Amino acid sequence: MTTTTSTGSTAVQTATKGLLTSLGSGSGIDTGSLVTSLVEAQYAVQTARLTRQGETLTAQISGVSTVKSAITGFATALDTLAKGGTLATQPKSSATAVLSASAQPGAKLSALSSAIAVGRLAAAQTAASARVALPDANGDPVAASRTAVLGSGRVTLRIGGASYATATDGSTTMGALTPPEGSASVAFDLSDASVDTLAAAINANGAALGVTAAVVTGADGSAYLSLKGATGSASGFTLSVDGADSANLKQFEVGDGAPMRITARAQNAELTVDGVAVERASNTVADLISGVTLQLAGTGSASLSATRPTEALTQAVGDVVDTYNQVLAILQTQTDAVGGNLSSDPAAKALLRGLKAMTLQAIGADDAPGAPRTLAELGVRTARDGTLSVDATALSGVLAKYPDAVEGMFASSSTAANGLPARLKALSATAASTSYGLGASTARYTEAQKTLAKEQTKITDQSDAMTKRLTSQFAAMNARVSAYKSVQTFLTNQIAAWNKSDG
Repeated sequence: MTTTTSTGSTAVQTATKGLLTSLGSGSGIDTGSLVTSLVEAQYAVQTARLTRQGETLTAQISGVSTVKSAITGFATALDTLAKGGTLATQPKSSATAVLSASAQPGAKLSALSSAIAVGRLAAAQTAASARVALPDANGDPVAASRTAVLGSGRVTLRIGGASYATATDGSTTMGALTPPEGSASVAFDLSDASVDTLAAAINANGAALGVTAAVVTGADGSAYLSLKGATGSASGFTLSVDGADSANLKQFEVGDGAPMRITARAQNAELTVDGVAVERASNTVADLISGVTLQLAGTGSASLSATRPTEALTQAVGDVVDTYNQVLAILQTQTDAVGGNLSSDPAAKALLRGLKAMTLQAIGADDAPGAPRTLAELGVRTARDGTLSVDATALSGVLAKYPDAVEGMFASSSTAANGLPARLKALSATAASTSYGLGASTARYTEAQKTLAKEQTKITDQSDAMTKRLTSQFAAMNARVSAYKSVQTFLTNQIAAWNKSDG
C-alpha cells in the first residue's frame, strides 16, 4: 500500500515539475503526457488494489480447479480399475474355444470349480428369398431392382416354437409355429412397397420380436431378402402377407409351405453343468453358475476355476499410495498458511482433513475375525509429514491370509458402498459440491471477479472523464500562455527597435 501511494505522489511531482519547466522555457506543454500522468496518479492506488485482488482471485480459481481435478482423477481412476475386474477373482476356462467366462459385479468366486460340456450352441432361424422378381407381360418372373414397387398389403410377423424337417434334397422345411405362452406378433401395413421398404419396415416393427431384415445385392445386381430371428427354440418366426395387391409381396412369406428358404433353424444351446443337463435360448448364459456369465463359443468340454488377482491388488495398493501422496502434496501446497492460494478456503481445508482421515476409516465389509478393515491394516504406513508408504511384507501376509477381505476393500463403487473406490468417490463428490465444497468456492470467487470487473469499469469511466476535463483545461491554459508569449515577443522586438533608433 505504501509503495502504491509513493508511486502516485511521484507521478504528480513529475508532472508538476514538467509543467513548470515548460512554462519557464517557453517551449510549450506536452499536455497529452501530462494529463496521462495526472490521471494515472489519481487512480494508482485503486487500480493497484483491484489488480492485486484480481490476481489473487485468478490464483484461487486455478487452485480450486487443480485440487478438484486431482481428487476427481484419483477417484475415477481407481473406480474404473475396480470395475474393469482386474482387482477381483476371475473365472478361468480351460478351453476358451468352447466357452469363456466373466465375473458378475460383486461376485465372490474363490471356491469356483465346475465342469461344463457344451453339446450344441444356440442358433437363430434365418430365411432367404429367391431373386426378387416381378411378372412380365406373359406372367413369367423377371428380376426386379431393390427399389421396384412390388405391391401393397398387411404384413404379419409371429414368433414361437418351430418344427423343422429335412427335405429329400437336403433343404430345411418349416412346420407350423407352436407359440408358447406369452408369444407375440406384430402387424403393419405397406403401400407401394419395394423390397427395400419392406426390409426397413421389418426392422422398425420387428425389433421387439428380435427379427431383422437385410437386402443383399448379387453380383448381377439382383436383390435378395434375408431375415434373421433371435436365438432359441422359442424364437422361430413366420411372415405372412395379406391384401388385394399383395401377390408380389408373398414371395417373402416364411412358414409352412412358404417360398422363402429356411437357411438355419432356431434352437437352444444344450449343455451339462456338473452332470446336470440344461438348455438355454442364448449362447450368453448368466443364470447357471452363481456370479459367472458364460459365453458359449463351440461344442466340447471345459472346466472353470478361479484365479486370484494377488499381483494386481499388490500393484493397486502401491498405485493408491503413490496417487494419494501426489494429491496430498497438491492440497498441502494450495492450503499452506504462507503462500497457499487456498489458505483461507474452508472447502479445501475440509478436503485435506477428509483425505488424511481416509487411511484410518473402515472400508470393505468382511467381518471375519482378524480381517483387515483399514488401509493401515493392509500395511500402509503414514509418515509424520502425512505421506504414505507400503510395507510390502505386511501387505503380502494380509493378501495371503485374507484375500477375500482385500478384494472387498477394492470392490467398485457400484457393488460395494463401503469400499475404497466408493469412499474416494464420495470424497470427490463432496469436494465438487456447489453448496459447501470447492464448487461453492469457485462460485464465490467467480462472483468476486464480477464485482471487481464492475469496480474496474467504474474507475475506467472516472479516468476517461478526468482525462477529458484536464485535456480541456490544459488546452485553454496552453492557448493563453501562447498568447502571452506572443505579446512578450512583440514587446521584446519593439523595445529592441526603440533602443536601436536611440543609438
